[in-house]
Amino acid sequence: MTNLLLHGLGATRRVWDGWSGALAPDLPGHGTADPLDSYSFESITAAVAHDLPTELTTVVGHSLGGVIALELASGRYGVQVDRVIALGVKVTWSDEDLARTAALAAKPAAWFDTREAAAERYLKVAGLQGLVDPASDAVGHGLLRMDGRWRLALDNKAFGVGAPNLPRLLREAQADVVLARGELDPMNTDTEYADLHDRVVTLPGLGHNAHVQDPSALDHVDGQAAS
Repeated sequence: MTNLLLHGLGATRRVWDGWSGALAPDLPGHGTADPLDSYSFESITAAVAHDLPTELTTVVGHSLGGVIALELASGRYGVQVDRVIALGVKVTWSDEDLARTAALAAKPAAWFDTREAAAERYLKVAGLQGLVDPASDAVGHGLLRMDGRWRLALDNKAFGVGAPNLPRLLREAQADVVLARGELDPMNTDTEYADLHDRVVTLPGLGHNAHVQDPSALDHVDGQAAS
């Protein structure tokens, strides 16, 4: 039995430190993973699938990772997935949202004179402010140091991945799928999820990074992989 945990855009595999018993890679262009020449849901999934076993029991993916989990479950990547829990996936993308992410993708990496400043930026980008200690090794995993200066390990081009076609991904998934969201997550609503899928779980009192706020929050969800 092999389970897989996939983090969101801007974060790293270290957001799953409160979980155990599962594979948790860095997505391409994040943490210590190599960047891609260009980013799409397909190219990210293909890169992740390259190092996976051919059978996965449960894939838990957060935000971008949730989209990759659904893409992986399509059967197009040589991996069989039994269950997917897609947590905190953004459903509605406005023209302004896409223009903003495209602008971020075009920006060069910002350099900081101190680790503290770089850590603050990392936590903001990953949506982890107030949830993770800025001085922790988990934050350090998302940073690079060169010539006495600091930057995020994140490849900004990953912001250009675009908006997912969730109806298609859900239709083509060859796995049992649950859509999960934190009750306070501003990136989606219960109604949006219910309009897409018949298996929806709302996690009371939690926000977008529910898996970091409370690693046990998905314990009651069928197929969840946390300890």
